[in-house]
Amino acid sequence: MRIAFLTAPEGVEQVELTEPWQAVADAGHEPVLVSTKPGHVQAFHHLDKADTFPVDEVVGQARAESFDGLVLPGGVANPDFLRLDRRAVEFVRAFFSHGRPVAAICHAPWTLIEADVVRGRTLTSWPSLRTDIRNAGGTWMDEQVRIDVGPNKLITSRKPGDLKAFTEAILTEFARQNA
Repeated sequence: MRIAFLTAPEGVEQVELTEPWQAVADAGHEPVLVSTKPGHVQAFHHLDKADTFPVDEVVGQARAESFDGLVLPGGVANPDFLRLDRRAVEFVRAFFSHGRPVAAICHAPWTLIEADVVRGRTLTSWPSLRTDIRNAGGTWMDEQVRIDVGPNKLITSRKPGDLKAFTEAILTEFARQNA
């Protein structure tokens, strides 16, 4: 299975990228770093710069149909940058159009809101997004992991402290989708 990890060139919370990435790789799948620009993405530990990671594919050239699932890592800046990029928003929306599973953690649902895919869905996130999700027509729950089973699976989680449960859920749901 090929799993896209979509990030902006700067601002992704490193642990929310690396832990799900490693879990996907350890399960024998192919994680692919997709960004809005070629080169490298700059990760952060909260507000401090952390490591950089090489971009594998660029939005606009990457096609949702060539992936089995999508992971949207958080960080405050990452989804804020992504929701302002038309191509990134279209890429996310395409996963929903093709019925592919999508996973988002922390602030990442901002990108889902911009893609207009939360209406009628139940999800969780960092608590400050609660009103944004409700205003976009979704239902917000304060849960470690939430799996909404609409036309495609939407797996959401609140924060880095929930990563173990989040990675277990994405591996399970991506495998079910592929089966």
